[in-house]
Amino acid sequence: MEILKLLIDCLNDANVQYEVLHHPEAVTAQRIAEAEHVKGRHQAKVVMIKSGDQHLMMVLPADHQIDLVKVEKVIGKAVSLDKEHELKSFFPDSAIGAMPPFGNLYSLPTYVDKDLAAQDYIVFEAGTHTDAIKVSYRDYEKIVKPTVEDLATKLQPMKGA
Repeated sequence: MEILKLLIDCLNDANVQYEVLHHPEAVTAQRIAEAEHVKGRHQAKVVMIKSGDQHLMMVLPADHQIDLVKVEKVIGKAVSLDKEHELKSFFPDSAIGAMPPFGNLYSLPTYVDKDLAAQDYIVFEAGTHTDAIKVSYRDYEKIVKPTVEDLATKLQPMKGA
């Protein structure tokens, strides 16, 4: 997809080091983390939120889930999850669920969960369910300039799993 080239150009323009990763097709953030052999805390996933007419990009670790109460406190207004069918118009160049966490490329305000911001590196989907990019969190932050807040809750492992 063209988004991979756009992301690579964006990273090259910012003069940052990164690694393009390829993995077997995986759809959930946790499965992608497994395929890439990275901890869920390093795998960034995108959750799209709607507040009134505004759409916001939330980026959190794969081993977390969005907490809408926390998000509402941060935003100061009621929020809801975007519907999947709405996402294609924002990300025509990406597979649903594989949107890269670069809200700046889509004119979307971007928020990052504090636990993801605490990592030395992140891995994120690059528009497909088979391509990912690994980059230092500080370099990602330098390019995207997200707002860092407490947005999510860590998922608890299932008992007996």
